[in-house]
Amino acid sequence: MDDVNYSPSFKLSLLTFLSIIFVVGFGLFYLHASLHILLLICLLIVSLSAWLISKNGFYPIKKAMNIGLSNSFPAIYIFILIGVLIAAFIQSGTVATFIYYGIKLISPAYFLPSGLILCSVMSLATGTSWGTVGTVGVVLLGIGGLMGIPLDLVAGMVISGACFGDKMSPVSDTTNLAAISAKVKLTDHIKSMSYSTAPTYFISLILFYFMGLPYAHNTLSTENLNALLIGIESLYHINIFILLPLVVMISLSIKGVDAVPTMFFSIVVAVLIAIFIQDKSVTVVLNALYFGQVSHSGISSLDKILGRGGMASMMWTLSLSLIALALGGVLSEFGFLRVLVFSIIKRVKRPTTLVATTIISCFIGNLTMSEAYMSIILGGHLFSGVYDKLKVNRLVLSRSLEDGGALTTALIPWTTAGAFFASSLGIDPLKYAPYAILNWLNPLISILFASLGVGFFKDRHQKHFT
Repeated sequence: MDDVNYSPSFKLSLLTFLSIIFVVGFGLFYLHASLHILLLICLLIVSLSAWLISKNGFYPIKKAMNIGLSNSFPAIYIFILIGVLIAAFIQSGTVATFIYYGIKLISPAYFLPSGLILCSVMSLATGTSWGTVGTVGVVLLGIGGLMGIPLDLVAGMVISGACFGDKMSPVSDTTNLAAISAKVKLTDHIKSMSYSTAPTYFISLILFYFMGLPYAHNTLSTENLNALLIGIESLYHINIFILLPLVVMISLSIKGVDAVPTMFFSIVVAVLIAIFIQDKSVTVVLNALYFGQVSHSGISSLDKILGRGGMASMMWTLSLSLIALALGGVLSEFGFLRVLVFSIIKRVKRPTTLVATTIISCFIGNLTMSEAYMSIILGGHLFSGVYDKLKVNRLVLSRSLEDGGALTTALIPWTTAGAFFASSLGIDPLKYAPYAILNWLNPLISILFASLGVGFFKDRHQKHFT
């Protein structure tokens, strides 16, 4: 930003943030207005605040917006590719095959805990909650719906499992970013997170089991089950080989191949299967990659599941994210969040309070900057010195950055993650948030453990805090 270090006053920063909260809160919950327009109004408010301290008129504000967008280009690419990936997996019959075997093998009594474990393993292997939600998550949502389990509950389970695996995976971008931001080893960072995340996961698993018990007897009648299986067989050739695109995606991710080429290879394999095994025309397949598929099985519940995907389906999400990222760029580059957080940091005297402050600050960063990457990077920059001053091991910092940044972003409708999950699953984040147990429980347990002195580390340079 032309080497200019902007430092807005505390009053201006606070007024700007309160204005954002008021506009989004009042507009969303009272007026029921479009989230796009509300964020556009917030962008105008923040730009006016930035203009008051800008030394070169509107140019630095425009540049700050561009920086906010450029920092999240990888996420934007994935937005587009995930829509194509879902459509390709539907065209190839991969989604239908998963559903076909799923409704035969999975009992409603164990559906939620089984789904949690499946999403966790998928995310651990691939390092991406987005890929897990966009593929396995879509399938599980369909199966859960057919079993009569509330979709909000199923979506919360999917998000919990996907975000757990993403958080704990050594190939996850946010996991590596948190370790880099706190300047700690990746393996030590993952071990540190297990102190709070492992108990949270165990609690979530138990809760999902009991939450699924009321639906334990929601088995499909033989007539409905046969109709569903016949409906799937009328649309696709079903066999284990059809799951190859999913196997390719998991295999390449485990080998450390970047998400973008991994998705491209998986899409290519799925398209080839759609053309040469499912006997679909090239024109139909290519058009479906953009527009999505219109299914005509004669079973409305199945047609709804198989009518997802396509690049066009991600445009609502993409446009929302572009506005949100531009907003976050101005807030970040003009120092509004930095001023607020620093004013709080100066008052932190106890290590236990420091953990809670870090987590809450990252959550506020997600609320306003709409991207976990920016919250984690800014949090690492602002809090590192304070952790050193209070002699708290930076592994506690890296863990707190993920708890507050990576996990809570899925609960907010206008973040890139929240918007993506909503678009992929067709469920509003405000509806699935109460059931995304791991995402909100993990930060709370981290704060609780900090108050009890659990998980503070010591070495020859730092003493142990209890």
